[in-house]
Amino acid sequence: MKRKIIQTADGSHTIHLEDWNEQYHSKHGAIQEAYHVFIKSGLDHCTKTKIDILEIGFGTGLNALITLIESHKRKLQINYVGVEKFPVELNEVGQLNYVAELEAQQFSDYFDQIHGSKWDEVLDISDNFLLVKQQKDFFEIDQINEFDLVYFDAFGARVQPELWTEEVFKIVHSAMKSSGILVTYSAKGSVRRAMQSVGFEVERLPGPPGKREMLRAIKI
Repeated sequence: MKRKIIQTADGSHTIHLEDWNEQYHSKHGAIQEAYHVFIKSGLDHCTKTKIDILEIGFGTGLNALITLIESHKRKLQINYVGVEKFPVELNEVGQLNYVAELEAQQFSDYFDQIHGSKWDEVLDISDNFLLVKQQKDFFEIDQINEFDLVYFDAFGARVQPELWTEEVFKIVHSAMKSSGILVTYSAKGSVRRAMQSVGFEVERLPGPPGKREMLRAIKI
């Protein structure tokens, strides 16, 4: 599939998949979207100082990077598991401008470690950020009652509808702790109903730039 690095509206990069006309992040602003959906609507609502996070769709590592930055600001202990079936190539990572756009040069080496580390091994990125990248299909997630927060950042239902089904959300629901939070940029009615059918309490929230709404779900 043909891929290219493009600049989004806030100046930050994403990867565009030409055959699907799909991006890893919003064309209206990759960093803006990531902060709005996953930090403002997710991490900000966790009351613990030790947080276990599951990312569905590790992709460019942007969400891991901003979570790492926030963990240092807030003195949080983060255990981060990122699941990705098709990892981004290192030559693509080298073209992404997230560290510069975030003015986070002190985290540049950490971003390199995030992508340069081996898959399926525990990596101490910093004193308060443990990372495990798991290269596998979302249907192979087998953790039970382990995560406080889920970043659901798969490609959209338009191009990969199988990733937004009751089957997937049941797996994720089982992986989460009671009262765990799931956030996603999607606001499709079919997605909301699939979440509700497996036991999530779901609310619509204002979306990031370019999207009217997004979803946040709580395991009840």
